[in-house]
Amino acid sequence: MFWIVYLAVIVAVFAGFWKAFEKAGVPGWAAIVPIFNIYVMTKMADKPGWWVVLVFIPLVNLVVIILICVAIAPKFGKSEGFGVGMALLSFIFWPIVGFGDAQWNAAPVTI
Repeated sequence: MFWIVYLAVIVAVFAGFWKAFEKAGVPGWAAIVPIFNIYVMTKMADKPGWWVVLVFIPLVNLVVIILICVAIAPKFGKSEGFGVGMALLSFIFWPIVGFGDAQWNAAPVTI
């Protein structure tokens, strides 16, 4: 039973990422490609692409992901606190963005 629930949560998170990326004008498949999805998130947050390197540094990665998500959240019409939730509780907040009524309020992202 645990594995079924775990798999359902993983699928919901990936689907939420996929839908949120599509709302930003990015192909949904980019959400499930490791490392590339972080690069796309930096572009969604208007941060430099080299920030992807910072994600591989322990403890720094937590700060960088929070900063990226805090920059993305207002573009979906959400608060900065919601952005912290997107970083720390992504399995709850990204599906809310992806499947909810949030709309991308910025220029489409070019990758």
